[in-house]
Amino acid sequence: MGPVSGTVTAGRGTWRRCMSASRPLHGVARTALGVARMRAAESARPDRLFEDPYAQAFVAAGAQSQAAAIGEATADTSSSPQPEQGVPEPGSLRALMAYQTVIRTRFYDDYLLDACDRGIRQIVLLAAGMDTRAYRLGWPVGLRLYEVDLPSVLEFKDDVMSGADAVTACTRVSCPADLREDWPSALTEAGFAPGEPTAWLAEGLLIYLTAEEAAELLTRIGDLSAPGSRLACERGDGIDWLREQAKEVPALSRAVGLWKGGLGDDTGGWLEGNGWSVEQHDLSSLAESYGRTPPTASRSGFLVATREGDKPEESAVEVSGASDASAADESNLPD
Repeated sequence: MGPVSGTVTAGRGTWRRCMSASRPLHGVARTALGVARMRAAESARPDRLFEDPYAQAFVAAGAQSQAAAIGEATADTSSSPQPEQGVPEPGSLRALMAYQTVIRTRFYDDYLLDACDRGIRQIVLLAAGMDTRAYRLGWPVGLRLYEVDLPSVLEFKDDVMSGADAVTACTRVSCPADLREDWPSALTEAGFAPGEPTAWLAEGLLIYLTAEEAAELLTRIGDLSAPGSRLACERGDGIDWLREQAKEVPALSRAVGLWKGGLGDDTGGWLEGNGWSVEQHDLSSLAESYGRTPPTASRSGFLVATREGDKPEESAVEVSGASDASAADESNLPD
């Protein structure tokens, strides 16, 4: 099978694409497979808020690689999400986290398409993980979408997408880099243009960083952002509450144990103090606009920041209304 159509691999030399799904992901990278599982479950709903036709392929590949790693001959790779694959019981903490992931995915879909409506033609997904937006969203002509993550994660992803005969709807640039190192140089070497407005997405990322690491990452983003650039991330509140609740759920407590908190509820204030204007979006309000009722009280939300130097326009993200299905680690972090 040849390379995925529309994909450019950037980096130092040519790295092997023979990793195959037999090598399992670990740690933070494995949480990206959990997020893919949640996207697969949502995509199977008749009232889905988005459709990700590739999410289940990651679930299957993850099961295969894990089975191979422990010497099992077979693994469950059925096309429909099964209860044992992580579909949560209604009212549980896992249901709340799945709900937050679904709303987050739809909101960020809308955010990126809105950025394109504003004329932005380059997007950067930091710690892209198993993100499939390059393939499943309708992009304008000329869009370049950069995916930054570790080589092992991008290789795993490209193998799965190649096996699914997936074709991108934009120019996807796969940029292997470690966010703890000099990733800005790797990004610019891959063709990124700092002088042009950019839509940045740090989805599910900052919570896995310390406050110092998060501030350094955001500083680098600012240094690479022309006036009018956009940045979306989680608001950062409710982390302590979720961490406390997760102590009662062993599977979740292991994942939550990887959290470092980022800048917490000071994320918006940090951005405002460092050259960005910030919009706040409450998760529960967004869910209601999509026609979804929260399973329990939500303490989370999102930030959309605009790099100062260009007058921000009114966001079109929150007014998308009820739920048309979108025509829509060893990782740095999960998608």
